[in-house]
Amino acid sequence: MGKCSGRCTLVAFCCLQLVAALERQIFDFLGYQWAPILANFLHIMAVILGIFGTVQYRSRYLILYAAWLVLWVGWNAFIICFYLEVGQLSQDRDFIMTFNTSLHRSWWMENGPGCLVTPVLNSRLALEHHVISVTGCLLDYPYIEALSSALQIFLALFGFVFACYVSKVFLEEEDSFDFIGGFDSYGYQAPQKTSHLQLQPLYTSG
Repeated sequence: MGKCSGRCTLVAFCCLQLVAALERQIFDFLGYQWAPILANFLHIMAVILGIFGTVQYRSRYLILYAAWLVLWVGWNAFIICFYLEVGQLSQDRDFIMTFNTSLHRSWWMENGPGCLVTPVLNSRLALEHHVISVTGCLLDYPYIEALSSALQIFLALFGFVFACYVSKVFLEEEDSFDFIGGFDSYGYQAPQKTSHLQLQPLYTSG
């Protein structure tokens, strides 16, 4: 039971990460945010790799999973700074999230809790794009996106700690297994010498 505690906990965190990533992927697809969509896809692949490495006792896969989590934390920190417009970051730079293929717009901008959407007709941009005015939101979309990224960072930090712990346990087990002889001492047994039986003729009565 104690041997499974670390592995089971890591698998549980990976499953939570997978659910959170899929939920985020859906809303990013609805908002046509191509850069987050690509990052979410890579994260989903890395989480699946982490689950496979945990179940199959593959320490190398866990190391790759842990290395990706470091990049994932950095990406989500950037997302938080982007939506909160920290420093020189601004949401007016559409190319960061959409590769300059469309206007940047979070799905939560129009569909946040309590939001009232009103089309804006008398605008220069209204001739080329759909311009709206959003009022009455209980929680503005930048804070929703920031909270979503904060949740990803929280799960990633725990996943990183447990991935390092489980991969260390796997490596120690591999080293100890090689030291005691590996498959030579447990999986393979030398054939034992058997005594030769002397054959004697059988006589039958006519």
